[in-house]
Amino acid sequence: MRTPVMGIQLYTLRDFIQNKEDFDATLTRLEAMGVDTVQISAIGEFSAEDQRAVLQKHRMTVCVTHKGFDRMENDLDGLIREHEIIGCDALGLGSAPGEYRETEEKVRAFIKKTTEIGIKLKAHGMTFNYHNHDFEFRKLEGSGKTMMDILLEETVPELFHFIPDVAWIQYGGSDPVEVLRKMKGRVKVIHFKDYVVNESGERKFVSLGQGKVDLKACFEAAKELEIPYIMYEQDCDWTDGDAFKAVEESWAYMQSLLK
Repeated sequence: MRTPVMGIQLYTLRDFIQNKEDFDATLTRLEAMGVDTVQISAIGEFSAEDQRAVLQKHRMTVCVTHKGFDRMENDLDGLIREHEIIGCDALGLGSAPGEYRETEEKVRAFIKKTTEIGIKLKAHGMTFNYHNHDFEFRKLEGSGKTMMDILLEETVPELFHFIPDVAWIQYGGSDPVEVLRKMKGRVKVIHFKDYVVNESGERKFVSLGQGKVDLKACFEAAKELEIPYIMYEQDCDWTDGDAFKAVEESWAYMQSLLK
């Protein structure tokens, strides 16, 4: 059994990583909290060399990224070079573009494209990693299957890995622990996220441990499945509108799981 390394998905703090100086200040705060692992997502347009310098200054490891599908299709060589510079072997996609979501045929077209990407990444010692939302767990048009069914059944495990987001899995109507087990051997990073649903049926994200996701069960499953990393991510709805406060609360909760 392996205890996952805890870290922060920087998409949560995206407004504070848009230039080298703010990136440095943000990692200073995270380092002071005891964070040593991050996921890079929605970072500003400054060089991978500058990113590496700040990461090394704060002794931070990047376990995975999120990058745009357009760049994966049109500038994969550039992405590979950037990942080599920052020392990350996992290229992540935050979501399938809309044109690949609605039917089995469209999902299979997505698989074809990501397989080509995965083959090239593998040749460079890297992996392609797919982050889910809720739509992957809903039936496709004219089908008894979901997008996730097809991704699990028809992708090549060594070429298509997953970044399971436990809150989106649950919000999509599935059991996060069961899905983690179906993805066994194909997950480097899990996203921990939490949410509540108010009386009018609206979803609201909350700091970890304050919502309806059974994160303790997910943590135990991650240990059982020997998944290396868990990253906290919260898209919006931060405590008092303060993303750093939400990070601090959620980090404290993650540390409680380790005790």
